[in-house]
Amino acid sequence: METDRNLANVGRKTNVSGQNLQHFVSNSPWSGDSVILAVENEIKVHSAFQEAMLVLDESAEEKAGEHSAGTGRQHNGRLGKIEMSQVGVFLALVTPDVCTWIDGELYLPEAWFEDSHAEQRKKTGVPDELSFQTKPELGWQLIRRTQEREIPFVAVTMDDLYGRNEALRQNLNEAGIEYYGDIPANTKVYLEKPQIIHPLTKLGKPSKAPQIIGTAYGVRELRQKNWVEWHKLRLRASERGYLEAKFARVRVWVVYGEETRQEWLLIRQDTGQITYVLSNAPESIDLKTMAWRKTHRYLIERSNEDAKDEFGWDEFQTRKYRAWKHQLALTILASWFVAETRLDWQQRFEQSPDLLVQYEVDVLPKLSVANVRELLRASMPLPQLLPEEAADLVVNHLVNRMRSRKSRLRHRKNRTAS
Repeated sequence: METDRNLANVGRKTNVSGQNLQHFVSNSPWSGDSVILAVENEIKVHSAFQEAMLVLDESAEEKAGEHSAGTGRQHNGRLGKIEMSQVGVFLALVTPDVCTWIDGELYLPEAWFEDSHAEQRKKTGVPDELSFQTKPELGWQLIRRTQEREIPFVAVTMDDLYGRNEALRQNLNEAGIEYYGDIPANTKVYLEKPQIIHPLTKLGKPSKAPQIIGTAYGVRELRQKNWVEWHKLRLRASERGYLEAKFARVRVWVVYGEETRQEWLLIRQDTGQITYVLSNAPESIDLKTMAWRKTHRYLIERSNEDAKDEFGWDEFQTRKYRAWKHQLALTILASWFVAETRLDWQQRFEQSPDLLVQYEVDVLPKLSVANVRELLRASMPLPQLLPEEAADLVVNHLVNRMRSRKSRLRHRKNRTAS
C-alpha cells in the first residue's frame, strides 16, 4: 500500500503537472456520471454479477476544517465519534468472488443549506438545485437509480442506520426489492397481528393519533425465548478457516404508521456480538439463503478499505463538489478494473487441486486487490527520474510553495483592505 497519493505526488510520479491534474479533477467539465454509467453498463451484462447482492453503506473521511464540500462535525464511523468529516453514501455489488463500488452520493449536512453556508456552497460549487436529504433518502435515491438502470441484484443489505429507517424499508418493499436491514436491539415487533384503532375523543370524534392494540416485544427479548430455534451454519470457506455463526429467525409483525406487515426477524450470534435484522424475504425462503444474503454486508467494508488503502480515496486533497464526483467516478472505474481482472484471472488460470494437498488446505487464496496493483505496476512501470529531473521537481515544488504563499498574502491583504 502506498501513501501520500495526493494530486501533487501523483503528478510528480507520472510527469504530469500537478496544476493540470488539479484542474482535471476539480474544474474540468467532464461528466463523472457518464463514467459511472459506462461502468454500470459493463457490470450489468457480466455473468458474474447476475445474482449479486446490493450493499448500502456510508464512509467518512476526517477533514481539518469546513473547506471541502459537505464537511462538518458529524458522526465518523471509522473513528467511532463525532469529528470534522466528509461523508459519502455508497452502493456496492457483492458476489462470493468480488465486490465493486457502483454508485455514490456526497452527504451534505442540513447546515450546508442555511444562509450561513451560502458562501461555502458557492466556493465549493454545490449545485443550486440540490436540497437537503438524509442519508437514508440518499440511499433510496441510489437504489432506485440502480433499479431504473436495470442492474441485476437479488436483494439489498444495509446496516442499522438505514435498516432502522421505516420509510426506506417501506420504499424497498413497495418497489418489490428484498431487503436485509440491521436494526437496534430495542426495536419493537409483535408476534400476533396488532390492531390499529383511533379511539374516540371526548367530543365523540376519532382521535388523530392511532393506538396500537397488541403485545410488543423488543427483539432482544425474543432472542431469549426458549422456543426460538438456533442453527449453527457454515457460510463459506476463507483463508482463515470457515465463517460460521448461529442463526435464528421468527415471523413477526411490524407497524408502519397505520399499516402492519409480517416480516422475518433474523438473528445472528457471533462470539461477543448479536445482530438483529428485519427482512421482507418471502415466507418460503430457507434459513441458509437468508443467512448467506445477510453476511454479504461485511464485504462492502472490505470494498471501502480497498478504496482508501489501494485507490487513495481518502488521500486526494480536493475541496469542490465536482472534484468529489470526479474522484468517485475514477474510484468506481478503478474498482471495476480490479474486479474484472480478478474474475478474468480466475477464469483463465484454474486452481490446481494438487496445491490443496501440497499445502494441506481446503481453499486456495484468490487474487487480491494488492496483487492486481503489483501486476499493473509490472506492466506499466513508472519512469525513474534522472538526478537533473529530480532537481527540477524540487525547484518546481519550491516555486509552487512561493506562489501559494504569495496568493495567501494577497488574499489576506484584500480582506484587510475591505
